[in-house]
Amino acid sequence: VQLQASGGGLVQAGGSLRLSCAASGRTFSPSDMGWFRQAPGKEREFVATIKWRGGNTNLAEAVKGRFTISRDNTKNMAYLQMNSLEPEDTAVYYCAARERRNYSALYYRMTRDYDYWGQGTQVTVSS
Repeated sequence: VQLQASGGGLVQAGGSLRLSCAASGRTFSPSDMGWFRQAPGKEREFVATIKWRGGNTNLAEAVKGRFTISRDNTKNMAYLQMNSLEPEDTAVYYCAARERRNYSALYYRMTRDYDYWGQGTQVTVSS
């Protein structure tokens, strides 16, 4: 399984970006997809996650009301719509996928919960 994140760029505060994550490889049917971000000098942090089948979502408090995660199962794509961007959102954004297992938690918010990672896409928000 390979993940390819795209859609990052430079935007002014208050602007919007839509990140995309394309999955390829063998039959792709994860249990969860996630978005994480990592700012310079900081640890990678959880942003959002979505259940691949049911579509239930969970977002970090810092982005609730501004970001939306979605997926298109037919295209093996996941998206992160980011509105009202703030300079604090500046980071490299990574998409991740979790393999399906015979057990499942309500949400997965830790980097160790995910099996596959994309290469990251830079988001820079200027003030």
